[in-house]
Amino acid sequence: MEAVFSDLIQELGEDVTREGLIDTPKRAAAAFRFLNSGYAQSLDNVLNNALFEADTEDMVIVKDIELYSLCEHHLLPFIGKCHVAYLPKGKVIGLSKVARIVEMYARRLQIQERLTKQIADAIQTALQPAGVAVVIEAKHLCMMMRGVEKQNSVMTTSSMLGLFRRQISTRSEFLGLINRK
Repeated sequence: MEAVFSDLIQELGEDVTREGLIDTPKRAAAAFRFLNSGYAQSLDNVLNNALFEADTEDMVIVKDIELYSLCEHHLLPFIGKCHVAYLPKGKVIGLSKVARIVEMYARRLQIQERLTKQIADAIQTALQPAGVAVVIEAKHLCMMMRGVEKQNSVMTTSSMLGLFRRQISTRSEFLGLINRK
């Protein structure tokens, strides 16, 4: 990967042997590996058995989870926040595991629409709850730095499963709670 970054820098017309660029291919390769580290993870190892018996059926929400991902079309970042809710049926998940699931899928080449669905499907698979809701709000540098160059645009995507899809009152409660400041 270092050689690829070295070639890329040279293709731009730069001298990879100049002082500021000597170690750039190595640093860029390390950064790219980190930004895509989700490929080396699976749902099972992220969960690490952090599923717990619980007799609650009330909505669990983790909101404002920061996320950073790379757009698969331009390899530019998109940055935002993710809100996740589920309706337990006998099991809950460790709080940090929700954020780790978001991180695992965000640290892959992505489109926001697929990322949203992958997170919802993972929570559904892990817990088999009565419902799952995921909303992501993100700014895409591919739209901000190039193309139409719209600095303040935000993309919002959602995935609603189970009762969140079937019951407008459940969906409305979730959306109201994540929009409270």
